[in-house]
Amino acid sequence: MPYRYLEDVATADAAFEVEGRTPEELFRDAAIATFEVMADTKSVNPEITKEIELKNEDIGDLLFDWLSELVYLKDAEFLIFSSFDVSIKKNDIYELKAKARGEHINQRRHSLRSDVKAVTYHMFEVKRTGEKWTATVVLDI
Repeated sequence: MPYRYLEDVATADAAFEVEGRTPEELFRDAAIATFEVMADTKSVNPEITKEIELKNEDIGDLLFDWLSELVYLKDAEFLIFSSFDVSIKKNDIYELKAKARGEHINQRRHSLRSDVKAVTYHMFEVKRTGEKWTATVVLDI
C-alpha cells in the first residue's frame, strides 16, 4: 500500500502519509487515499471522466491544489473518484494534467465513510528524498 493513515493526529481530521517513485505516483496515490477516507473506492465505477489542469511554482502547493480540486468536484458535482491518470511536467513552473474517473455519489450503492470538507495546511509537507517522493496530508472531515 503506497499510503498509510496516521492515527491520533486530530479528532476531527483524517491524516495520511503517501509515497511514490515519481510525482505522478505521489499525486495519484494521494488522491486515492483521500477518496478512501470517503468511500470504498472499489465500489466506484469509472463512468465519468473529469480532465483537470493546474499550474503552480511549487510542487507542494500543486499537490494541495490537486486534492482541493478533487474535493471541490465531490461537493459541487456530487462526484466520487476511484482512478486517476496524472502527468506532471516542469518548465518554469509545474504543470499538472490529469484525468479523474468515477461516478455520481449513490448512497445506496457506495459504501460511504466520512465526508472530507477540505485539505488543510496542518502538517502538510511534500519532499523528495533520494529517488522517493513523500507527502503528509491532513484532511478536515
